[in-house]
Amino acid sequence: MAGGEIDGSGGHRRPADHHPPPVRPLRPMDGGRSSRHKGNQHVNLNFRAINYSAEVYLNGHKEILPKGMFRRHSLDVTDILLPDGKNLLAVLVYPPDHPGSIPPEGGQGGDHEIGKDVATQYVEGWDWMTPIRDRNTGIWDEVSISITGPVKISDPHLVSSFFDGFKRAYLHTTLELENKSSWLAQCSLTLQVTTELEGNISLVEHLQTHELSIPPKTLLQYTLPPLFFYKPNLWWPNGMGKQSLYNVGITVDVKGFGESDSWSHQFGFRKIESIIDSVTGGRLFKVNGQCVFIRGGNWILSDGLLRLSKKRYMADIKFHADMNFNMLRCWGGGLAERPDFYHYCDIYGLLVWQEFWITGDVDGRGVPVSNPNGPLDHDLFMLCARDTVKLLRNHASLALWVGGNEQVPPKDINAALKNDLKLHPFFMSVVGNTALGEDLPQASDDPSQYLDGTRAYVQGSMWDGFADGKGDFTDGPYEIQNPEDFFKDDFYMYGFNPEVGSVGMPVAATIRATMPAEGWQIPLFKKRSDGYIEEIPNPIWEYHKYIPYSKPGKVHDQIELYGHPKDLDDFCEKAQLVNYIQYRALIEGWTSQMWTKFTGFLIWKTQNPWTGLRGQFYDHLHDQTAGFYGCRCAAEPVHVQLNLATYFIEVVNTTSDEISNIAVEISVWDLEGTCPYYKVTEKILVPAKRTLPIIEMKYPKSKNAKPVYFLLLKLFRLSDTAILSRNFYWLHLPGNDYKLLEPYRTKKVPLKIKSQVLIMGSNYKVQMHVQNMSKNSNCRSIPGMRVEDRKDDNDFDINSVALAEQVIPEKEEVDGGLLSKICKSLCRSRSANHPNVVKINGTDSGVAFFLHFSVHAAKKVQRDWEDTRILPVRYSDNYFSLVPGEAMTIDISFEVPQGISPSITLSGWNYHKNHKVF
Repeated sequence: MAGGEIDGSGGHRRPADHHPPPVRPLRPMDGGRSSRHKGNQHVNLNFRAINYSAEVYLNGHKEILPKGMFRRHSLDVTDILLPDGKNLLAVLVYPPDHPGSIPPEGGQGGDHEIGKDVATQYVEGWDWMTPIRDRNTGIWDEVSISITGPVKISDPHLVSSFFDGFKRAYLHTTLELENKSSWLAQCSLTLQVTTELEGNISLVEHLQTHELSIPPKTLLQYTLPPLFFYKPNLWWPNGMGKQSLYNVGITVDVKGFGESDSWSHQFGFRKIESIIDSVTGGRLFKVNGQCVFIRGGNWILSDGLLRLSKKRYMADIKFHADMNFNMLRCWGGGLAERPDFYHYCDIYGLLVWQEFWITGDVDGRGVPVSNPNGPLDHDLFMLCARDTVKLLRNHASLALWVGGNEQVPPKDINAALKNDLKLHPFFMSVVGNTALGEDLPQASDDPSQYLDGTRAYVQGSMWDGFADGKGDFTDGPYEIQNPEDFFKDDFYMYGFNPEVGSVGMPVAATIRATMPAEGWQIPLFKKRSDGYIEEIPNPIWEYHKYIPYSKPGKVHDQIELYGHPKDLDDFCEKAQLVNYIQYRALIEGWTSQMWTKFTGFLIWKTQNPWTGLRGQFYDHLHDQTAGFYGCRCAAEPVHVQLNLATYFIEVVNTTSDEISNIAVEISVWDLEGTCPYYKVTEKILVPAKRTLPIIEMKYPKSKNAKPVYFLLLKLFRLSDTAILSRNFYWLHLPGNDYKLLEPYRTKKVPLKIKSQVLIMGSNYKVQMHVQNMSKNSNCRSIPGMRVEDRKDDNDFDINSVALAEQVIPEKEEVDGGLLSKICKSLCRSRSANHPNVVKINGTDSGVAFFLHFSVHAAKKVQRDWEDTRILPVRYSDNYFSLVPGEAMTIDISFEVPQGISPSITLSGWNYHKNHKVF
């Protein structure tokens, strides 16, 4: 039972992207102010989603919210409210009709009963998720109150069409107008399109007004004449250009009343096409006429208990953009994701593949065998599907509708979805990359009159260009792999892999923060007769769905390659080394055969909706694994990499422009800190959208090759030596392992860290300049080489403002109390110009290996194993290494809880003390 209050006062309808507070605990509230138009005002109580049905009691009146987890409900409560009194609201929510039970052996979707309802299926548990006991029964999404005049706006549909090679564009708009009054409404409908220039300054691109009359008690569909735009700013996916968005506002004024209703939405001009590629057989995506090599992830949901918020969604989507991903697949056993999710995908350029609520495990197979005919109520499924399309269709990031996960919907549902989501002629494509409608006359039907019409519908996640295209189980694998296998021709045989996954162990602090002490025990390493190691995890890790770092018979234990782990910290640190290598190799292996064999891939999976121990790049607490930064490195739009199968150095160019006048610097470093191999290639030209082999890395074949060594690759411009891509590897000779890195931990490599900080309220932007101070005596590195500053069009650029700097003399450590005083001082004055400098002394020369920052709450007294981390934190890079003489700048941004002073520590393979550097 949920309770709350309603204010009966007048006012205008809240805009579409506004987030009113949720209904609060039951208590009375006085009615609001009066209005001269109160008799023509209508108050609606809106539920954007409940699970699964509900009874609403308002001032003793009962209203029914019918079944279905993915549908909106709007109740006209005008005649029930007491405008000058107190209004009492209570909501009684009922669970799904078929909550099911969980067999002792678990399984994908438990006993599959939940599939009989139109609801999320993961709630009965999966191989990555424990069951949700109440099946997420309740009000799980936004609740709002909207107040309109006699005429109400519903579900506007915005569509852009393009001609003349994207020089000409039209904005099409269709909406529904409902006259709730008993008299003819004379209306003025205004459409305004603006674009933000700087700050709060907006430019009005179009302002259009239309007069119309709406009969009493009538619902009218109205299509506006298209608006013409010449060379509009286009919306591009992450890594291809800016995510330009326009603000579209619609208002309706009624004669004798004034403004009756309004609606607003951000809109991106872009054209998305999806076809089966004739070369690879994989599904190919084009945005604004440009092919997009898909490198993305499978999205389950942010939180298993549906504690969803704008703040959490923003952190999640920013993380994916930071990894240089360009697509997220919303898996069919999860949610029809919320507008807040799509809002941030629009802003950060993540294309979205949205599935409907069908999975093979719950809708056709499994033990016991599930019902292949989908939910019992097919009409309810289609009602929810159509309402979901209307809710999400205006988002630029939405790229594809898919019927189900590893299954197609029942025949009647599939046929209905195909019909409802058929493409308008402006958006059809054919094999051969010829776009139809590009220069054709206007089609007879306005595209905004379609339910969608702008993006393709595919019946299932392994059909029509995905996996083998026929629905056979040809996705995966989902376990640890030999890194070099990702580059081999026989690793995956099809053009687009919708699910390929691996390990995802978090850092030790997360284990201690989420498990009792019994869960801190690392796996037992049992050596088999064939020489392979089998990991036997403790029962708590098994409950949290741990994936081992070995696959006996195929993959030797990848943690044991570094030496037997001594304790939890050692195990998790070595796991991060494996995470980094594993996911970098996965992405680089696919990208190595970009367009020749593959059109894309999606990693299973990017995040965990609970405290799971598998397939994740950041944990449920929002701390990243090293795999996050392996992905960030490998998925750069322009990238230099080592093919681990051929040992050729390759340059990847996913952009639409050729890259010329560049070269690659290759340096090998040994454990003694010397550089036995150094080379700079000849001038290179890399065509657009191409992976180009450059030169074989022959050092491993040389007579004096070291068994373990480091490789640093830098792709740079010859004109100014600016680095376009930097990639650092730790490698061993064939048949060897990394055990020589264990004694390397005792190396004392000196570091110098300078920090600058900008504080804006509770938000911190810190820039760390880290330099390896050991001597670089025998490597002829190009003078003036520097890592090019990363810039994100949507985020804070720390180089674009005057930074306030900490006034601290050079010394070894920063006192926590002094730090607090300095931070407070910085909030008052920003005129200081002396960076904080911390030195970590050492006498050895060598690579500062696997450095990583973390942000903590500064505390005078800290309990054993207390989790002091401040999360989430965004790092421009982490888990990085520096060769002798090399320097790198790391940007760190985070928000500090009220009353907390932050500190930043640096750790690494050679640095075990968690050195406080800020």
